[in-house]
Amino acid sequence: MKYPKTKEVLNNFVADLSQGVTKIHQVHWYMRGVGFMKFHPLMDEYMDELNGYLDEIAERLIALDGDPYSTLEEFVEHSCISSEVGDWNKTMQDQLEVVIKVFRYLADKFKEGIEISGEEGEDVSQDIFIGALGSLQKHIWMLEAHLDRAPHQDV
Repeated sequence: MKYPKTKEVLNNFVADLSQGVTKIHQVHWYMRGVGFMKFHPLMDEYMDELNGYLDEIAERLIALDGDPYSTLEEFVEHSCISSEVGDWNKTMQDQLEVVIKVFRYLADKFKEGIEISGEEGEDVSQDIFIGALGSLQKHIWMLEAHLDRAPHQDV
């Protein structure tokens, strides 16, 4: 079997991105307060971006003769992004922290994917991971700046 570790990473991304989109969709639905008119449509953009990665990654997995996860149960079982019930009592800052946490998790996973696909010489998957990582790092920086934090300042 060719590229076994890369195919595993790709499939884990199918689960993680599916969960990540759901988490951001929840933020989109439950956010309220100052900044709503700015951040509500921004969540749409984030969901579209993550869904784009999801489709590209699943199709890459199929091109490598893999079988992407395709059920809600598989997404939950194979993702480390937790599910929780929506909460109207979260502040806008709390909601943005949820998004940052999802993006940080995915960024760390993309770094792992870069390493693994590089070790196996699977350049196309590595390229997908590199592009996604750069975009997520920019989103993290911008959200952190909005929350009045310098880059790389841990919460």
